[in-house]
Amino acid sequence: MTTRFQRVSAETKRAASRGSVTAETAAVLPALIAVLAAALWAIQAVTVQLECVDAARTAARAAARGEPLDQVRTQARTALHQNAEIAITRDPELTQVEISLEVRPPWGPALPAVRVSATATAATEPDPPL
Repeated sequence: MTTRFQRVSAETKRAASRGSVTAETAAVLPALIAVLAAALWAIQAVTVQLECVDAARTAARAAARGEPLDQVRTQARTALHQNAEIAITRDPELTQVEISLEVRPPWGPALPAVRVSATATAATEPDPPL
């Protein structure tokens, strides 16, 4: 059997918790936005990493064929960002290209940068006989 005191108590509890869902959502929303922003930044860093891998591979092939190194650097910078650091090493057997780049989120330029890099190696082609 339910007494009047128990009914009033249940009604009072419901009334006291009416705005709690809104308050909890307001408290969690900034954390959710921060997690979403971090995830988007990570996706951007992975995308730039893949671009670095592709650019390094293409540059290594071009340098191994004997194309001028300045031209290879220009092509790699065109595929990436202008502030990419490109190091090319060519010897008689192997050609190696290393590309590194700092990535910052576009919405937070004051945040620390993430450095991504890629290295590709190709067999140097011999000079054609004259």
